[in-house]
Amino acid sequence: MVLPLPTIILLMQTDFLVIGSGIAGLSFAIKAAQACPNKKITVLTKTQSDETNTKYAQGGVAGVWDKEHDSFKKHIEDTLIAGDGLCNPAIVEIVVKEGVERIEELISWGANFDKDPDGDYKLGKEGGHSEFRILHHKDITGWEMERTLLAAAAKQKNIEIINHCFVIDIITQHHLGYLVTKSTPDIESYGVYVLNQETKKIEKILASVTLLATGGNGQVYRSTTNPAIATGDGVAMVYRAKGRIENMEFIQFHPTALYESGIRGQSFLITEAVRGDGGILRNINGEAFMERYDSRKDLAPRDIVARAIDNEMKINGTEFVYLDCRHMNPEKFLEHFPNIHAKCKSLGIDVAKDLIPVSPAAHYSCGGIKTDEWGRSSIKNLYAAGECASTGLHGANRLASNSLLEAMVFAHRAYLDAVEKVNQQPAISEKAIPDWDNAGTTAPKEMIVITQSVKELKLLMSDYVGIVRNNDRLQRANRRLDLLFEETVNLYKKSELSPQLCELRNMITVSYLIVKGAELRYESRGLHYNTDYPGKSAIVQNTIL
Repeated sequence: MVLPLPTIILLMQTDFLVIGSGIAGLSFAIKAAQACPNKKITVLTKTQSDETNTKYAQGGVAGVWDKEHDSFKKHIEDTLIAGDGLCNPAIVEIVVKEGVERIEELISWGANFDKDPDGDYKLGKEGGHSEFRILHHKDITGWEMERTLLAAAAKQKNIEIINHCFVIDIITQHHLGYLVTKSTPDIESYGVYVLNQETKKIEKILASVTLLATGGNGQVYRSTTNPAIATGDGVAMVYRAKGRIENMEFIQFHPTALYESGIRGQSFLITEAVRGDGGILRNINGEAFMERYDSRKDLAPRDIVARAIDNEMKINGTEFVYLDCRHMNPEKFLEHFPNIHAKCKSLGIDVAKDLIPVSPAAHYSCGGIKTDEWGRSSIKNLYAAGECASTGLHGANRLASNSLLEAMVFAHRAYLDAVEKVNQQPAISEKAIPDWDNAGTTAPKEMIVITQSVKELKLLMSDYVGIVRNNDRLQRANRRLDLLFEETVNLYKKSELSPQLCELRNMITVSYLIVKGAELRYESRGLHYNTDYPGKSAIVQNTIL
């Protein structure tokens, strides 16, 4: 049941609290509801329940279906190669081997993937994959998966989805007056403080178990394929709660976002599957350039392709390169990529005759909240799944179409662990948790202070902490982040809270974690390329903050 504004009623206590309504959050909620029909599952989402990173995933979900040509071993190897030495092999094996069952589960709930006339699944191939193994629903795979999950969640009477509910902070012993630091061994989560956007008051929701499924952080960059909600809220909240954060320096830039002059914010994604079907990257002079950078050419992993495009743009002084689809079958292109075809057509681009201008855009965070093989964070009773989590699967670079797979696998594993523990958690009285103290705060006189800070943040992250980095740029970014942080903390202390102010606070925290992780990595590996340390270190290690 969805409770839209203005009838929002925030429960004071729930059994399972899920923050985020994408594939990870809803998968967990549905399974918890089915396994525990007498328990209450509450799902919070800060805008509409269908506005998630999941919805915007185009390409598909990877899995081993063609046992004649493909194998778990091949998928594992492709993932490890893309991860550039930093993947956790045990986690990779878990995801690859358990992933097919999770996809089959989604299909049983009603998800439709493209099939050929014989009824066999049409399998795509994307960069870094050695075989055809990508299931897709045209070029709106994420939308189809989100639709399926929302429909399945609506059938569960003990799931309550509350829209327009902004989570501020995780409640721990800190809020009971105890000193909590990074070295505290037994930090516990009791629930969250939330901003009720109807009453404008901050309320408490207590929970035996909480799952963070808050998505990514692409909005810290000027150009991103992520929606406006992707402000790194979950990662920032866990860091403030003294939980462990891992490998934030590995930000994946999608090589081919549609270039539109003057457009900032969310960019339209041209899925990697277009290159999988034969699309060729060309520079401003019409030259196919990928063969100069990698033997796999246009199907090299994303980190290599993005850096190659970045280099060609710098060499030629342009803001884009071209994706050439003119040689591809127009009917098949329209069938496979109807949304891309329609978007290009709306801009006067005929994909059968014209080159498509593309440029890299921030796309995916490979790091995040450090979790174990059951989705458990370093904070007791707190789980994380999806893009906000760092499971060890992606290492230094995510293999295309592994993200939806990972989200489903760890949502399932977190659910298995959580249902065993939900009855073991000692009840904590609502009265023991103090009310949010907003004494002395007033509404900001001008919102321009917040919006301008957001602009500054996006600009400095894009200019200094993008695809190619160096020590000077990172130091500049740090100094400017320090100033933004100081200004925002002062504003936060004296202002009535709003989603905009809270998002700015979270974005600054996440940006700091990206920069700090980058500064601590004295090498170039995967998505992190520092011209001052162009080689790989002999010591392979994760960055934990």
